[in-house]
Formats: sequence, C-alpha cells, structure tokens
Amino acid sequence: MFQRSSLHDFSSGRLLPFIVILFVGSGCAALIYEVVWLQMLQLVIGLTSVSLGVLLGTFMGGMFLGSLLLPVVISRRHHPLRVYAVLEICIGLMGLILLFGIPVIEKIYIGIAGNGSFQSILLRSLIAAVCMLPPTILMGATLPAISRWVETTPVGVSWMGFFYGGNIFGGVAGCLLSGFYLLRMFDVGVATLVAFCINVIIAVTALVISRITGYNYDKRIAVSHVPDLSGSIVVYITIALSGMAALGGEVIWTRLLSVMMGSTVYAFSLILAAFLVGLGTGSGAGAYLSRKIKRPDIALGVSQLLLMATIVWASFIITKVLPYRSVDLSKMTNAWFFFRNDLGFCALAVLLPSILWGASFPLAIASVASKGQDPGRLVGKIYASNTVGAITGSLAFSLIGFSILGSKMSQQIMVLISCAASVLMLVIYKKSQDSKEIHFARKILSRTGLRLAGAVIIVFIAVVAIRNIDTIPWGAVAYGKSMSDHDDLLGSSKTPPEEIASPIRLLYLGEGLNGSVAVTELSTGVIQFHSVGKVQASTHPQDMRLQRMLGHLAGLLTENPESVLVVGCGAGVTAGSFITYPEVKTITVCEIESLVPKFVAPMFTRVNYGIADGISNKNPHRVNGKEVRFVYDDGRHFISTSKDTYDIITTDPIDPWAKGAAALYTKEFFRICRDHLKQGGVMTVWIPLYQSSNESVQSMISTFSEVFPGAILWSNDNLGEGYDMVLFGQNGPTHVDLETLESKFYGPGYQMVRSSLADVGFLSPEGLLGTYAGRAPDLAKWMEGAQINTDRNMRLQYLSGISAFNYGASEILYGILSYYKFPENLFSGPEQKLDSLDLGIRYKMWQFY
Repeated sequence: MFQRSSLHDFSSGRLLPFIVILFVGSGCAALIYEVVWLQMLQLVIGLTSVSLGVLLGTFMGGMFLGSLLLPVVISRRHHPLRVYAVLEICIGLMGLILLFGIPVIEKIYIGIAGNGSFQSILLRSLIAAVCMLPPTILMGATLPAISRWVETTPVGVSWMGFFYGGNIFGGVAGCLLSGFYLLRMFDVGVATLVAFCINVIIAVTALVISRITGYNYDKRIAVSHVPDLSGSIVVYITIALSGMAALGGEVIWTRLLSVMMGSTVYAFSLILAAFLVGLGTGSGAGAYLSRKIKRPDIALGVSQLLLMATIVWASFIITKVLPYRSVDLSKMTNAWFFFRNDLGFCALAVLLPSILWGASFPLAIASVASKGQDPGRLVGKIYASNTVGAITGSLAFSLIGFSILGSKMSQQIMVLISCAASVLMLVIYKKSQDSKEIHFARKILSRTGLRLAGAVIIVFIAVVAIRNIDTIPWGAVAYGKSMSDHDDLLGSSKTPPEEIASPIRLLYLGEGLNGSVAVTELSTGVIQFHSVGKVQASTHPQDMRLQRMLGHLAGLLTENPESVLVVGCGAGVTAGSFITYPEVKTITVCEIESLVPKFVAPMFTRVNYGIADGISNKNPHRVNGKEVRFVYDDGRHFISTSKDTYDIITTDPIDPWAKGAAALYTKEFFRICRDHLKQGGVMTVWIPLYQSSNESVQSMISTFSEVFPGAILWSNDNLGEGYDMVLFGQNGPTHVDLETLESKFYGPGYQMVRSSLADVGFLSPEGLLGTYAGRAPDLAKWMEGAQINTDRNMRLQYLSGISAFNYGASEILYGILSYYKFPENLFSGPEQKLDSLDLGIRYKMWQFY
C-alpha cells in the first residue's frame, strides 16, 4: 500500500523529479503536435513567410493566453496534478480532433478564400486561430498549473526552472522523433497517435501521483495574489526582450544555417534541436543558480550582457567558419554521418546564446518571487511576458528581418535588444526588498554617476559587438554546402564581389521575404540563378534545354492553348517559351519570392523573351500581345484558391529535397492541378535525376501517375549521362499525330517556336519527341513498391532529403530506359515516320548504354 505523502515531503524534492519527467513527456508531445499542425496547416494557408508568421504567432499567442488565464480561471483549491492531468488529456483530444478536422477546414477555406491581400491574410489568421488557439491555450496553462505545487521559495522557484527545462528537453526529443522517425517512416496520423498516447500516459501518471501525495490547500498560504514588487515591471520587460531576441535569433540563424546545410527537412530538425538543447541546458543551469545566489536579478542582467558576445560568436561561426568547411560532396554516401557533422556545427553556433536565453527564464522568476505569491500567477506572468516578446520577435524578424533589414542588421538589432535588457537589469532595476546596505550603495552609485557610467560601458560593449557582426558571404547563398568547392573562385570573405578576379562574377544578391537569391555569371558567359544554396536555373545548354522542354512539350502537344499557368518563375525561360505561341493569350506566373520576377528574371531577358521586363511598370503587363501576370504566393495555395482553369500548367519548383517543395509533388496537389485544367489540358513537371535516388524518383513518377495514369517521361540527358526529366500528363487521353504536329510546327505564326527550339538543339518535332523515355504503365515493374507522396506523409521530402547530394543520375535513367518499348498507341502517322522516331529514340539509348 502506498502511504500518502505530505506536502512537505513532496516540496522538499522527494517526488519533484517525477514531475520533471512528466514535463519531458509533455514537451515531447507538444513538439510532435507543433510539427504536425504546422505541416498540415501550411498546406491549407500556404508556405509563404506571411503564412508561417501567422501560424507561429497564433501558436505562441495561445501559449501566452494559457499562461495568463489558468491562474485566473482555475482556483488554487484544485489539486495541481489533477488540473495538469486534465489539461494533458484535453491537449491529446484536441490533437485527434485537428487530425481529422483540418482537412474539413481546408475544404471550407478553399471555398471562401479570396484574392485580396488583406482579406486573404485575415482569413488565414482566422483559420490559424480556430485550429491552433484551443490546444495551445491548454499547452500554455500546463506550467502555471503544476507550478502551484511548489512554494515561491528559492528552492521552489528553482524547481519551476527545472520544470521548464524538462519541457524544453522533451521538445528536443519530439523534434528529433518526429523529424527523423515518425514522419519519415509513417505519417501525420501515426505521429498524432504517438503524441496522444504520451499525453494519456502523462495524465494517468499525474493522477496516480496525486492520489498517493497529499495536497492540503489549507496548509498553504491563503493569499491568492500579492501585488507585484515595485521593480517587477522591469523584470517582465527584460524577459520579454530576451524572448524577442531569442526568437529573432532562431528565425535569422535557421535561415542562414539551413542554406549551408542543404535546406532539407532534416537540416531544419537539427537546427531546432540544437537550439532547444541550449534552451533546456540553460534553463536547468539557471534553475540551479537561482537557489544558490542571493541576487538572481543581477545574474539575469549579466546573462543579457553575455548574450551580446555570444550573438557575435554565432555570427562569426555562421559567416566565417561554416561556409568555408571542407565538404567532399561527391563522397556523401552516408547521409547520417553528415547529419551528425551538421548538428555539431549548429551546436557550435547557437548553443552558447541559447543557453543564456534558457537561463533567463528561471532567473527572471527568481528575481520577482517572494513568499506569499501564487506560484501559478508568478510563472504565468513571466511565461506570458517571455511569450509576448517571442511573438514580437518571430513576426518582426520573419516579416521584415530579411526583406527590409537584412540578416546582418537583424543580428545587430538582436545585440541592441540584449543591450537594452542588460541596462534594465544592471542599471535601472531596483528591488523593493533590498537591504539597507544595498539601498545605501545604490544611493551612492546614483549620486556619483557610476550608474550612468555602467550604462555607458554596456552601450560601448554593444557597439563593439555590432561592429564585429558580418554579412554571410555571397558564395554561401549561391552554393550553400558546396561553397568550399568554389572557394578558389570566390575569393576571401572580405573581398568585395566587384574586386574578385575570378571566373565567377556576382551580378545580384538579395535577401527576400521567403528566401535568399543570387545571380552569377561565369567567364564562359553562362548566367546562373541560385536559391537554397544551389543553381536553380541557368543559360547553360543543358539547363536551357530542360526549361524549353517544359514549355514546348506542353505547348506543341496541347490543342489551341490559350491560358497558361507557370508555377515557379526561376529565370523565366519556361514561362517565356509560351510567348512564342500565337494562340496563347494569358500567361500567369506564380512565384513565392517576389525578388525573382522583379530582379532575377530581367537578367535573363535574352533567353526568356522579356517576360518580366515590364513588371516594374505594370502588373499585369503585355509581352508580344500576351497578357502576363505575376502572382506572389505559394503555388499550391494560389491554385487551390483560384477559380480559373487553364490549358497548360507547368511546375518547376526548387529541388524536392528542399523543405516545403514536396508539397508541390503530392497526389493531392496533382489532383488540384488536374481539376484546374480544361478538358485536354496538359501538365508538365520537372523531375531531377541528379542529387536524387531511385526511391525518390519512383515516388515522384508513381504519385503523378496516380492522377495522370498515362503519364509520359521525356529525358533531358546528355550523351549518355542522366540529368533530369519532364513528366507529362494530360486531362484526357494523349495522342500525337506526327503529320498534324509537323503541320502545326511548320505552319504560319510558329517562326518563334521553331527558333526557340532550335536554340536548344531541336530542329524538328521528331527531335523533341525523340527525348521520349517511357510511360508510367510501361514502368509499372520498375516502380513496384514506390512510396506515394501524399499530404499526410510528405514522403518525398524525407526520401529526397536523404539523397540530396547523391550523384547517380545515369544509373536512375538506365533503370528507366531498360523498360523501353515504342508506344505505338501514343504516336500515329506514316509507318516511315514512326520507324524513324523509334530509331532516333533507340540511337539515343545506344549512346547511353
């Protein structure tokens, strides 16, 4: 039989470690839910920075409300562990409701979403609030609820810090568990069920402990609330500033680090894990320190002072060390080895500042704690203040940090925020319970002006720190993880781009709202567009061939195409290929990053027929008689909420391994596109073979063929070397009559079409059709066991993330071509022409073998 413990036994630490373990589980479940909900809701309201800011702001807003409301709504008479258990069960139930409810909400949203910017943002915010606020309010209430189990003594306050730290370490486990296992091997349904089971286990354990542990409210101090100490407002402002700088650092450093780590879903998980490890470690250290020192307020101020130095340290690692590390990408056969390597560099950069941010929370609690306070109210106010700062930092640095201030100035502002926080605590803060000696010392300091001198010294330290923050080298933006391979061409990090005598010349560098981009020129005259740390489009013959194929295969094989939608502007070459068609009347280009059409595409005017040249004056504008409209939105969100239908939809997003890109390769997305095609309309999709694997290519083709059963592959290979492909699907049966196609190709008004194709080596329709590589039905055996990429599992981003730096394009193409047979029911015409086409395809294959 268990003997009911007394409050004294529990508060003295006999069972408190078990509560810390419960908070580890609670943090694990919360991070799993966060990952799942953000993934599901981004598919509904889009993947833009505005949408992400809305989601994160709503998530943290719920935590803020929960931390404030619980002490007000729930009486202290209720057993804290039982309140905590009810909260955990309700969180789990909300997780299950959202798993099935978000798809229903998506249908409602799509039906009422409008095109107006303000209306769209308002509606997205409403959807985020409906989905995120109920469970996150419950999550925010858990820490204040359980904090009522301890008293506001130094020992009790330190346990509050341990609870918080345990919650964060649980978040590390949840981040890695969801990112590297649950979502990689299963889907959002399984991940949600695992989190729900964790909630249930925590709730049951809490209830069991509550039954064997006494809680006598009458034995506690009956005062429900003691007015704030005179200087507490300074502490609240300080912890808010700390939260603002912390989230600013997470936003800025995540983007910079992800570019140099490959921008895969695994890279983002590692960055978040490293950040959370620091916060958890710091929280534990701060909790321990708060019970050992008499002046936690001074320790809080010192931590903010030290943060200025650690922000400079993080900037130094990110701009001076990480870009220049030696990485032999051709030998990256073991992805897990490089994940560990990346985690080490992440920790080297962000661990020190995140430890100090983590320590700030328990030190802030200890700074305002005094006997007689309601622990729930105390923790709730500190937690709410920290969360308000975090919300502000997240939104401000996400929406204006890159696009307006830039990454360098954003980090300098983080230093200023930490400077302000340290001045508040070390110079301005005055604790009402200071001893007479301390009061006397403060008066002397005030009279002699030493306080002012202290403030000047802190500001001087901030100025020195600001001057030592540098800009990320442009080579890292352009080449990411492989920058070291181009180090001899790029010059040192201190050399201005215009002074570098190298075969690579920087033409443009921009940090936008949704991504950083660069344009470079080789000594050969090839112009390259870079994003997510690699070349995304260029005027290199192989790239030009693919970009034109995406457009012309659709243009030539669609009967009388009038309306075209291009998802992903890039260099504008694919979109520009439709300028050459006399039938085309409207071209809509959807691009998530506005810098690309405004600054990148105009640099490729020579090859994209000036499709973006008039955008600065008017949008839409006219090019060669066509109305060209640019839309700045996530492609999936735009198509889902659009009421228009098109003759042609072509998608050329960033690489599938880049986080978020897999959403443009799901079965549901392809179905949305098919539903927005007119009868007989055509869709073309870019499929990379380089930096890929059999599994990821099989997934892309199999998923597409689920929606377009007669899917056709066209190969952009080069003298036997695999490179990339075009995946072609039609809303209806596909049939190509060679004589009709020739008549169209050589007919009046097609001079520009012929010239456009001739530029990339296609002198006749047979030359273009000769890139045929196979059809989905003929590749059924090769695709056996392929994993279908769906909204629920996002399988492609995990498959391709593992193989992001593989170099097996030729082997993949070999596997596809080994199933080749001439598709007689696809092509028709005189036997001589069919034989000639078959011979041309086989000759290309012979070169490959």
